[in-house]
Amino acid sequence: MRIIAKGTIERYGREHADALEPLRSWYSIAKNSQWSTPEDIKRLFASASFLAGNRVVFNIKGNSYRLVVKVTYKRPAMKHGIVYIIRILTHAAYNKVDVTKLRHEH
Repeated sequence: MRIIAKGTIERYGREHADALEPLRSWYSIAKNSQWSTPEDIKRLFASASFLAGNRVVFNIKGNSYRLVVKVTYKRPAMKHGIVYIIRILTHAAYNKVDVTKLRHEH
């Protein structure tokens, strides 16, 4: 998968040092995957939650953090699928927002 924007992970990790390695681990797994369906994600990340608009929420570091992404699944005409990182939130912050309305942070 092509991941847009890895810099979000690095920036978040500077503020939340305990999240950095788990986020990098997620990145490595996702980057080396080819997701054509939500089931492909579930095979690797059993606790992933799926929302409308191809959004997926991943539990990071034992559910301490939530990674919200939008997935463009790989199709035959595409070399790679694309994962857009929308937001990384603490579990507490995640519970206070409607993640379906979040926009990508630049």
